[in-house]
Amino acid sequence: MAPNIYLVRQRISRLGQRMSGFQINLNPLKEPLGFIKVLEWLLGGVGEYTRHCGLPSNFAAHYIFLQIASIFAFATCGGFKGQTEIQVNCPPAVTENKTVTATFGYPFRLNEASFQPPPGVNICDVNWKDYVLIGDYSSSAQFYVTFAVFVFLYCIAALLLYVGYTSLYLDSRKLPMIDFVVTLVATFLWLVSTSAWAKALTDIKIATGHNIIDELPPCKKKAVLCYFGSVTSMGSLNVSVIFGFLNMILWGGNAWFVYKETSLHSPSNTSAPHSQGGIPPPTGI
Repeated sequence: MAPNIYLVRQRISRLGQRMSGFQINLNPLKEPLGFIKVLEWLLGGVGEYTRHCGLPSNFAAHYIFLQIASIFAFATCGGFKGQTEIQVNCPPAVTENKTVTATFGYPFRLNEASFQPPPGVNICDVNWKDYVLIGDYSSSAQFYVTFAVFVFLYCIAALLLYVGYTSLYLDSRKLPMIDFVVTLVATFLWLVSTSAWAKALTDIKIATGHNIIDELPPCKKKAVLCYFGSVTSMGSLNVSVIFGFLNMILWGGNAWFVYKETSLHSPSNTSAPHSQGGIPPPTGI
């Protein structure tokens, strides 16, 4: 009996030592599996609340998360402002480089972004304001941002429907079907808009990068030496592309939850069960 008590005490002591070494480490959350677990916890918690409120499935939880994702999508793209710089020298008269900048941003009409020298400075007798960046990528950027805004508004309308008119949604067959069709269309448009915006972003990086030197007419003159300076980091634009594809995945997954509420997924009620007084069919001879 005594050895057993000793073993129990030893195990409790080891467990206490392990628990005393508790440390918060957020590095696993940076991994895909850890991040997914956080999302599952968020959606599960909100979904549990919505079930207690009598809402259908996990709709409210998913639409709240879709709404947040759409906000990140259009905010990271629509709020971008940046500039690209080149260094200009005019030998042999001037030996010091002068900075010429071109400011650009959403909706990325680069052909309207003219170069600006420092105020009151004449650089190589060139009117730099007459020269602009190359390219107009407003169609892809505006399509992406406008669609993200519409998705945000649709999520608000869907939440109002689920919260304020739950019985109407449950008793209707058309509303779940309309919601399912809209979800499929939204998934497809997220793919199209994000792909177009990703291609436009690649072209924007090229148009504002080192290729400026080869395209600017003044830089082709022998009396003007141009060097590429720098360009604003486009990390937020890269994030906008990531959120676009993330939205596509989320809406594609949400289509399953919407599908379960439609008549396509509901079991047929044409045959009455035996427990409800149904008459069994006669057996064959």
